[in-house]
Amino acid sequence: MSISGISHNDSSYADAIGGGQMDKEAFMELLVQQLKNQDPLSPMDNDKFIAQLTDLSSLEGIQNLNENMVGLAMLQQGNALMSQLTQSSALIGKEVTFTDLESGAEQTGTVQSVKIEDGLAVLNIDGRDVPLASVLEITDGDTTVEGDTSAGDETAEGAEG
Repeated sequence: MSISGISHNDSSYADAIGGGQMDKEAFMELLVQQLKNQDPLSPMDNDKFIAQLTDLSSLEGIQNLNENMVGLAMLQQGNALMSQLTQSSALIGKEVTFTDLESGAEQTGTVQSVKIEDGLAVLNIDGRDVPLASVLEITDGDTTVEGDTSAGDETAEGAEG
């Protein structure tokens, strides 16, 4: 009768329990089976047993750390989206100059609303959706742009008439 050897590359046990990676339950089951089936005349060395338990503890710690890191990454992503939305909402009512993505020309308009789309802040400027990254300049909607004297001329004409 021929018995095939087991190597560290043999994944048949891991595949049989449902996947290529062993969790702590599978690791413990394997360790118990190893203890049950050991040679009574040559029992497993205590140092090897302790080393395997240490490996189990390390595996458990790494899995917990990984779960915590995933949770932290998701929390940071959520915070980044909320931060973008909060900061962009300060632009509502402001006049902005932006690069039109279709023509590449600079255009000006008033921000009417802000939304998050595919993880990015998108401004609604005079009915058009414009990514926040396309904004070149922000001015207050009520202020007069430097060099524009039309507001001053109207006041002067009203005083003369």
